[in-house]
Amino acid sequence: MPDDWWQVEALYDLCFAPGREALSSYRLRDEVAPVDNLSRLAWDDNGYLLGAIRYWPVRVGGAPTLLLGPVAVHPTAQGEGVGGALIRATLADASQNWNRVLLVGDASYYQKFGFFRLEHVIMPPPTNPERVLGLELHPSAWKMVFGKVTPER
Repeated sequence: MPDDWWQVEALYDLCFAPGREALSSYRLRDEVAPVDNLSRLAWDDNGYLLGAIRYWPVRVGGAPTLLLGPVAVHPTAQGEGVGGALIRATLADASQNWNRVLLVGDASYYQKFGFFRLEHVIMPPPTNPERVLGLELHPSAWKMVFGKVTPER
């Protein structure tokens, strides 16, 4: 909900390094609304924010694509499955209207959800190409999709 924005931003500030908004993935989000029906929060029984996930529309070589991120889990809840639950639930919902998902992240973590390295997808600099990952929500969704990642405007 719009009233939750300050708690979400505080969680992202807590979980990520200072200057996170200077990352290339944030340039793709500038002046673009997140995909609201896929942006989710996880709360504990006492009303404390445990986790958050957002998705953004982008294009890869002109093809509509979902950009996952950021996803964050409060340090006190890390390792309890909150992030995985958010990812699995939102990917299931995303498959109804989207074909593919892109993210910049740690392959050793995201491979358990089916993500793999995208060798021919070019994120704006500075981005480590080893961290550019994709997931097919439908068979062959990344086949013949390559090139520069641009914002959906």
